[in-house]
Amino acid sequence: MPRPARIGVLTSGGDAPGMNAAIRAVVRSALSEGIRVFGVERGFQGLIQGALVELTSRSVADIIHRGGTILRSARSEEFKTPEGLAKALGVLKRLSIDGLIVLGGDGSFRGARDLVHAGVPVVAIPATIDNDIACTDQAIGFDTAVNTVVGAINKIRDTATSHERIIVVEVMGREAGYIALHAGLAGGAESILIPEVPADLDEVCARISFAFRVGKAHSIVVVAEGVGTDAWADRDGPKSAAMYVGNYIMEKTGLETRITILGHLQRGGTPTALDQIVASRLGHAAVGLLAAGQGGRVVTMVKGEVRTFDIDEALAMRKSIDPEMYRLAHVLSSI
Repeated sequence: MPRPARIGVLTSGGDAPGMNAAIRAVVRSALSEGIRVFGVERGFQGLIQGALVELTSRSVADIIHRGGTILRSARSEEFKTPEGLAKALGVLKRLSIDGLIVLGGDGSFRGARDLVHAGVPVVAIPATIDNDIACTDQAIGFDTAVNTVVGAINKIRDTATSHERIIVVEVMGREAGYIALHAGLAGGAESILIPEVPADLDEVCARISFAFRVGKAHSIVVVAEGVGTDAWADRDGPKSAAMYVGNYIMEKTGLETRITILGHLQRGGTPTALDQIVASRLGHAAVGLLAAGQGGRVVTMVKGEVRTFDIDEALAMRKSIDPEMYRLAHVLSSI
């Protein structure tokens, strides 16, 4: 692959704190290599529509600390069709874009792979608060989301103790429990429910009842949003995980229970220093790959070092929860 003269960068899917830091790193690293950079607005849908704007060093000034993405993001069903892909390829050809950097999660990687198979040099960067990309230890945005949840748990505990209540906290994670596990462990939650481990609500209730009998003034239960929602559906449709768990606990224990759903609060805010550093390193590495004539790759962080994987290989990998960490959380929450 020849050295590119013009590259694009886009953010796709759910936004993640640190995306702007990665965009900044891409732009300034590329400019240092004499490569022009064009930002694609609104992800793959913007690529189809030709919504590209040239980015300069000043375009990305003072964004390293900002949450969200200055390029904005959107999901695109049209891009998944042959016609949509053809439109996107036509835009890249018309604007002489020689390479593309895609920031996002699993769905964004699949879109990037489609472009790679169509002959476009693409480098993907994992940016998802779910942290469910198997080839990386740390996806951009995960550390910030976990810290946001821990901060919320700390505040919630104050009122839970004051009123001697159980509070069920629902966090993001439809299919992956990384936020719930890490935040629950760091926040000292009494129980953590994640999609990867079958939920035993009777055991949770037994632990809570025992804790109150021996004088504990509160219990915090952290629940990933994807826990049990299909199994817990009723004639009125599926309940949220937190609502079902909270109602079950209240009925079984007779203890006052409240529910807090953190929702999109977890996506926003200033990225942590770790996310800013990871984003900067991965953005710089992605440009380095394209400048060296390498596409079809994913840049990741493994044991604190930047590593790269073939994009097909990356998508074929599956990430699993560390069972030792889950057991540790259970042990440390024991009375």
